[in-house]
Amino acid sequence: MTKLPTTLFTNGPVFLSGVRPGTNAGLHLAPTFASALLVRGTHIAFVGDASDPAVAAARADPHTVVHDLGGKTLFPGFVDGHMHLMMMGQSLNKLDLGLCKSLADIQTTIRAYADENPDVSRILCRGWMHSMTPGHVTAKELDGLDGERDRAILIDTKDLHSTWCNTVGIKELGADEWADVPGGTIERDENGKPTGVFNEAANITYVWPFLANVATMAECTAAIKAAVAAYHEAGYTGLIDMAMDEGAWDALQALREEGPILMRIAAYWLIRPSKTEAENLAQVERAIELAREYNASTTPDCRIVGVKVICDGIIDACTAGLTEPYSHNGHLEVPLWTAEQLEPVVRRANEAGLQIALHAIGDATIKMVVNILTAHAAPERRPRVEHIELASEADVVRLGEGRITASIQPVHADPAILRAWPKLIGEHRCGRSFAYREFADAGAPLALGSDAPSAPHSPLGNVYVGTTRRSYREPGLETVVNPHFALGLCEAIAAATEGAAYSCFDDHRIGVLEKGYRADLVIADMEWEKEKLMQARVTETWYNGAKVWSAEG
Repeated sequence: MTKLPTTLFTNGPVFLSGVRPGTNAGLHLAPTFASALLVRGTHIAFVGDASDPAVAAARADPHTVVHDLGGKTLFPGFVDGHMHLMMMGQSLNKLDLGLCKSLADIQTTIRAYADENPDVSRILCRGWMHSMTPGHVTAKELDGLDGERDRAILIDTKDLHSTWCNTVGIKELGADEWADVPGGTIERDENGKPTGVFNEAANITYVWPFLANVATMAECTAAIKAAVAAYHEAGYTGLIDMAMDEGAWDALQALREEGPILMRIAAYWLIRPSKTEAENLAQVERAIELAREYNASTTPDCRIVGVKVICDGIIDACTAGLTEPYSHNGHLEVPLWTAEQLEPVVRRANEAGLQIALHAIGDATIKMVVNILTAHAAPERRPRVEHIELASEADVVRLGEGRITASIQPVHADPAILRAWPKLIGEHRCGRSFAYREFADAGAPLALGSDAPSAPHSPLGNVYVGTTRRSYREPGLETVVNPHFALGLCEAIAAATEGAAYSCFDDHRIGVLEKGYRADLVIADMEWEKEKLMQARVTETWYNGAKVWSAEG
């Protein structure tokens, strides 16, 4: 009988969470560490003290490979609680405008890229923020940047909620023929012609499918492979895709036919706002159909777990739903979904046993979605709210009471990207932003995610912002955002591992280092101090008991 491969990890701290989802661990909970971990085959066979007889027996076995951690820390593999897999892979080949400060910077960067890349069919960019281009932008600001080649230029906002393109891009998209859609805007001139900016549901309904359709299947599967490789390098062994659609799902299945994807993937099916309830519910039925075929029993590492609804926009674009008008213009935005539209979707998904994930950033939208989840989503289905950037104290309490998962992305709380907020919503409301400490204290289960590619995907960088409330993007920035809302280091690491696994019902097999769990591991060279996380680095990632990435190549 062939012996299973056995690896003994020792001579370094082995992180034991001790922070179950919904547990109020507090800022100062000390971590608990073991000193040895034994992997046999694809599972963890032992976790405990290096002096245990099981460790001695493993050392005596000539087939055991001893992995000397050299003082490095062994963690469970990180699970990204909120990301966009296909877009992440595609973004790796897009021009990053994230360091630009102005329209002139954007134009200079695109012009140089166009000259250096004459063979690409279109110029795809990412990382635009509205604060870089105060006021109104149109296609004209991008026209002429590509000289005689005059290719389409399409630019994603950092948050993926808007696209800005040149005149050739408008033509290639076919935007002149597009009708307005509920919950979105096609910016138009006085004659009703598109001017080159598409927001919220218009972007999701028209631009996202266009980009998916022009990509070949080979390009789509290559994008997923690239994303998985980047995630291994960052220390992830699992992820939750928060906007799955037909194109991305087809690419995933095509890739699975080539062999196992070395990543645990749970997906929420995106429900786009439609004109009728029947159209909305038809999308839910599609998710139900797929979940019956691809689930924890049939395909545990690539499954449909629920539905996702984007209920409002973002504060930077002034499309988040607020109870008070925006400070700079006095506007109250129309919600992407009204309660009357959303309730049937939530009810049907809950009846079918699907999980429900609702994107809500502004306080008015947060209140609406908490109302609906409380009324129509069973707590045992682990409903969740995504982002929760500007919540009232009352709604925070209700998150905890309802055991509603707070799916948070600390990298969105980075002070480097919040410079426009005081002008947009006023200092008084900025004081309520990213109230993570309150979420934890109220008893809401926490799941940490990155929202990649809209933000950096480093799990340790994410934890750094969540615990220090300082900038990961601009380390020299002295600004601290609401430090009284900081998370403790132990609870933040737990939320990025077990918490994210719990949020999609995978906590029975991954997310912690316990006997019988899958051997998904990450080794990090770090000191256990939140202020020093910027210097921490992942050195190895293991999936199912095998090394899938190493800093040493």
